[in-house]
Amino acid sequence: MTHTTILRLGHHGDGIADGPVYVPRTLPGEVVEGEIAQGRMDAPRIVTPSPLRIKAPCPHYRNCGGCALQHAQADFVSQWKEGVIRQALAAQGLTAEFRAPHISPLHSRRRASFSGRRLKKGALVGFHARASDVITPVPECLILHPDLTAALPLLEDVTARFGSRKTTMSLSLTRSDAGLDLAVSGGKLLDDAMRAELGQWAGQAGLARLAWEGEVVAQAHPPFHQIGRAKITPPPGAFLQATKPAEQALQAAVATSVGNAARILDLFAGCGTFTLPLAERAELHAVEGEAPMLHALDAGWRQATGLKRVTHEARDLFRRPLLPAELAKYDAAVIDPPRAGAEAQANALAACAIPRIAAVSCSPATFARDAKILIGGGYRLDWVQMVDQFRFSPHVELAAQFTR
Repeated sequence: MTHTTILRLGHHGDGIADGPVYVPRTLPGEVVEGEIAQGRMDAPRIVTPSPLRIKAPCPHYRNCGGCALQHAQADFVSQWKEGVIRQALAAQGLTAEFRAPHISPLHSRRRASFSGRRLKKGALVGFHARASDVITPVPECLILHPDLTAALPLLEDVTARFGSRKTTMSLSLTRSDAGLDLAVSGGKLLDDAMRAELGQWAGQAGLARLAWEGEVVAQAHPPFHQIGRAKITPPPGAFLQATKPAEQALQAAVATSVGNAARILDLFAGCGTFTLPLAERAELHAVEGEAPMLHALDAGWRQATGLKRVTHEARDLFRRPLLPAELAKYDAAVIDPPRAGAEAQANALAACAIPRIAAVSCSPATFARDAKILIGGGYRLDWVQMVDQFRFSPHVELAAQFTR
């Protein structure tokens, strides 16, 4: 047995002791003991607990790998997540003013990906245990919207009936404004008989839509999401902000950042999370690499009333960023890249004269890298806001404003 003291938390939420030794679900200042293997103490005993430690509120926390920080006070977690952003900026030689954070409430998660495994009798559906293939059922999950929790028996049923004993199914469930939207992969191979059977099952289950390996096999009605004045129906399994409150917080931050711009460019636009609300007062050009998402955006815009002109373009912004000559006609830009960030597009933005940039990011490290590029090109980082929509996880999101 080895005794050691936790010095700080790493970016994945694990405690870090001298060595370094990584110790899950510990807090700075705690003295722990346990066996160390390959730089990890996976089963620590807390010898001296931190005053920041609390009893985890979820009964599944011990076995479920979905959360990593339920053992810490909420204020500490919020400050730690802001600290992750500050550290990323400091690594690039940057600082920023921080606005008050947004923290999504419990039971607000509207989309989640579950794992399902068919058993000899019935099925097992839930989240994986930490660093394990073991699936933990989560009937009392604190982060899921009640509609998702209520649907867990349906996921068990579809896994038992249409899953394979040889593979683990992925069940991506989204709560739309028209009902539940389920996208499944890893199940049995589709044939005509199974399509008919799945269609009947989806009808009995009351799903708005069921997709199997990307193919829509049943749709009672389009699973739409209200975004501003528009209703969009995303492709099966498409990206959406995880909670509605966080989506609204990000939309408000972006609206503030672009100000009164009349012509706005939305880069990595997705299905229109920012495009459609901003179109109530400005003309927009939406650029996105996935054409089906743009089709959903365009259909939502065309069916809405009171929106200004929105154009769109399917384009790989990693390989073909918009160049300064193309950027010159816009008064503001919105950029919301995936975790890899947008280095090539940031370089092009740094060489243009767009007055205002609203940035949204799910990776503080790549955000800070791209922010340094923009600042090097003559922009100022006015403020940053931490957005915590993945409660109890180490995942950190943010919004920020840049001006020339």
